[in-house]
Amino acid sequence: MATFGNIFKKSFLEGYSSVTLGTTQIVVVLALTCLIGLYIFFCYRLMTRRTFYSKSFNISLVLIAMITAAIIMTVQSSIVISLGMVGALSIVRFRTAVKEPLDLAFLFWSISVGIICGAGLAEIAIFLSFAATVVLFVLDKVPVARAPMILVVNAEEGQEVNEAILASVKKYSRFYTEKSRVLSDGRMNLVFELRVSEGEKLTGELSAMEKVSSVSLLSHDGEVTF
Repeated sequence: MATFGNIFKKSFLEGYSSVTLGTTQIVVVLALTCLIGLYIFFCYRLMTRRTFYSKSFNISLVLIAMITAAIIMTVQSSIVISLGMVGALSIVRFRTAVKEPLDLAFLFWSISVGIICGAGLAEIAIFLSFAATVVLFVLDKVPVARAPMILVVNAEEGQEVNEAILASVKKYSRFYTEKSRVLSDGRMNLVFELRVSEGEKLTGELSAMEKVSSVSLLSHDGEVTF
C-alpha cells in the first residue's frame, strides 16, 4: 500500500533524475578543463614574473580545476551522491593563508572554470578565461604611482651627523619620511622611505660623510605611499 511518504520520496527523486555520463564525455570534459587549467598556469607564471613565484601553487590551480569539474559531474549524476558530497565537503577546513590578493583571484578563476566545465558549459569557461586575461594584462600596464625606496643609514650618534644626513635626504628626494630610528652603544640606525631620482648621488654623498659607516638603498614592490 502506497503511503504519503513513499509517494513524496518517489516524486522527489524523479524530479531530480540522474544524468548518465559516458566515458567519452567524462574524458572530453576533463581534457578541456585541463587545457584551460594549463592556460591559467601560464597566465599566472607571466603575471608573477616580477614577484615571488610559487610553482606548487601554480600546479595546484590546474588540479583544482580538474577536481572541481569531476565533482560537478558527479553531483549531476545522482542526487543522493550530491547530498552526501555536500555533507562530506562541509567538514573540510583549509588553514593555508593566501598572502597575495592576485593569488586569490587565480584560485577563484580555477574553481570557476572547473564548475563551468563540469556543468557542460565550456564556452562560458573559454570566454571567461579570455576576458580575465584581457583585464589582468591591461590593468597590469596601467601606470600607477612609483613605489618609494628604502634608505638605511648606519652612523655614529650625534646631532651634527643627524642634521647632515637629513640635509642630504632633503636635497635628493621629493618626498621622505623617517620610518625607524634605533640608537645603541653610541650608534644610530636610520630607515627612511623616500622617492629619489638620483640614488647614486645620494648614497655617494652619505657614504662620504666621516661618521657614516654604511648606506643601503633598497627598492621594493610593496604598497605605494601617495
